[in-house]
Amino acid sequence: MARPRDLPPAAALTANPFAALTGLRDELPVGEAPPPAETTPSPPAPARAVIRYQRKGRGGKEATIVEQLNLSPEQAEAWCSEIKRTLGCGGGVEGEQLVFAGDQRTRLPALLEARGVRRVTVS
Repeated sequence: MARPRDLPPAAALTANPFAALTGLRDELPVGEAPPPAETTPSPPAPARAVIRYQRKGRGGKEATIVEQLNLSPEQAEAWCSEIKRTLGCGGGVEGEQLVFAGDQRTRLPALLEARGVRRVTVS
């Protein structure tokens, strides 16, 4: 623990180190506006998804698996991370399957339908 005589004065703790730079802000050159972001059309959503629950082979842990999405590996990673964030659970991509921790069978159909999946089957 620091002794009182080793501490800096109170004025040094409240001084703004950037106060001298505020006057220089008006002298900065004006830059060009950034180009508008190019929008690429998003690929169509999968037509079908199958959701199933699994404990076997997972050390007794519950897992919810989403199959038959036919997504590219990049799309599968993006979908998995967004759905994990929405559900507040762990998970990952195993091959062509999205795997989520816990029993998410009641919550996943609504999320997948909101992402454009036309038919969701829960088994």
